[in-house]
Amino acid sequence: GCTSVHWFRKDLRLHDNPSLLASLDNCSTFFPIYVLDMESARASKISANRWNFLCECLEALDRQLRVLGSRLFVIRGRAIDVLPRLFHEWSVNRLTFERESEPAGRQRDTVIQMLAENANVQLLQHNAHLLYDTDEVLETNDGKLPMTFDEMAKTAEQLGPPCPPCQTVDKTVFGACITPVGLDHAEKYGVPQLSDFGGKELGRATAKLFWKGGELEAMRRLNLALQKKKFIKPPLSADTLLASDRALSPYMRFGCLSPCYILDRLTTEYQRTMGSKPPETLYTNLLWREFFFATASTNPDHHRMMGNPLALQIPWEQHPEALSLWKQGKTGFPWIDAIMRQLREEGWIHHLARQAVGCFLTRGCLWVSWEEGFKAFDELQLDAEWSLNAGNWLWLSCSSYVHGAVPWYCPVEVGKQVDPTGEYIRTFVPELRRLPTKFLHEPWKAPSSVQREAGCIVGKDYPQPMVNHLERRVVCVQKMQNFTQTLALLNG
Repeated sequence: GCTSVHWFRKDLRLHDNPSLLASLDNCSTFFPIYVLDMESARASKISANRWNFLCECLEALDRQLRVLGSRLFVIRGRAIDVLPRLFHEWSVNRLTFERESEPAGRQRDTVIQMLAENANVQLLQHNAHLLYDTDEVLETNDGKLPMTFDEMAKTAEQLGPPCPPCQTVDKTVFGACITPVGLDHAEKYGVPQLSDFGGKELGRATAKLFWKGGELEAMRRLNLALQKKKFIKPPLSADTLLASDRALSPYMRFGCLSPCYILDRLTTEYQRTMGSKPPETLYTNLLWREFFFATASTNPDHHRMMGNPLALQIPWEQHPEALSLWKQGKTGFPWIDAIMRQLREEGWIHHLARQAVGCFLTRGCLWVSWEEGFKAFDELQLDAEWSLNAGNWLWLSCSSYVHGAVPWYCPVEVGKQVDPTGEYIRTFVPELRRLPTKFLHEPWKAPSSVQREAGCIVGKDYPQPMVNHLERRVVCVQKMQNFTQTLALLNG
């Protein structure tokens, strides 16, 4: 048998993990590792919430590996520095990891491949983070990226249904494999504490009340979602927005759940309850994820305007104060502020909420570049993933992927429709809690006697609206029209 290392990255699970299975095949000594570069982690802007979630996922994985008689080795340092050392120290014959689709990760993996070859280590990688390997998507689409969602759907149809999820790693699969664990394992290879990330105290990880990292929690949530699924979209409500205890996206981000497994369970459950083959619309969200990953896979500048062939070069403006108010949830629009505060506290917001604050920051009100929105979400979201985050912002700001009319999300009216009772706003903007519901979405319209009685004076206890949103809408529409006309002239 051989000595295998499986390098866990965005696949923190034992189910549907083909690279992990390949690692254990005919293996006598097995080292499961996670590589964490603490220096760049400390320097990064990523919130305490996301680091804490990652640590919980790693703790959970370590607990699962213990059941199999193994342990997780968290290796501190940069992969390109630590792997050659481990190859030598552990006499490694085989390295496995999940195939990466993002340009930066691919670049790193090319270097790793060379290091493995130099050390005579066999390297195996399989795709499981996506339903379809991005290279196959390109190949099927005549070597071109799918530029519209419809094109992506056609490509998926040509590729056919993705492979069913592979076997879960359990004691049978693990077999007689041995993981050598020393007495100093915890201090040498243990999962770090949040405090190790520099200035990120546990008290700041407010999201831990709503989220628990790891595969078992992910499975529990998926089972719950499938039990409740009537396969009819519920109307949007405060309850939909307050779904941090039910949502799945952070678990997909860290690979505690595989998309193939979700798809498989969804299809089976649909056929069981509805007695027929599911409609394509059931998979739309998963397909959007595939689409954004595919378009990002060959575009290292996906997250910025410069050098990005997909991004329209719209002349956005710099408004640092406005950006800061938006980020802190102090815009004076309760619906927008509630969303931004939920994002900061819980590390997650509903898709509609992302559209609302994205529209407000960019083409809807403030005319600030989507790149700033990308950075803010990258810092605060538990589920932030480079390809998806950039893809979403390009789309939200009308910088790319746009076909047909794009909705304007009014910072007042949309809130009234989705949160008519004000339950959502009251949860995150407590200073407005005692205001009568009819003024809750527009507190500036409340007579001063009502404001006094509610203990919330607009301009003192809660900010005045930072802009007149209706005037700004007209201005932004005009700016977009001017840009489109200039573009048309340039393109003849």
